[in-house]
Amino acid sequence: MNRPRRYAVTLPGSPGRHGPPEVVVVHLTGESTVAGAPVYADEAGTFRVAIEGEAARPLTALPGPGHHTCLHAVPLP
Repeated sequence: MNRPRRYAVTLPGSPGRHGPPEVVVVHLTGESTVAGAPVYADEAGTFRVAIEGEAARPLTALPGPGHHTCLHAVPLP
């Protein structure tokens, strides 16, 4: 199965501040989680996610307050 090489992952704005969301582009790393989900990372490699369908599960802590376990991911051409 061909996996998209990159995704746009939407990070929510700061809770209670009505800040705009941030979009981070992540690229396929060639790694997989123990469960077999592909791992994607940003250019710096500091933000890593496992993507299944349209859901990105963070493998590293998100910047700022709050803890999000499921983020929206959109495949990019």
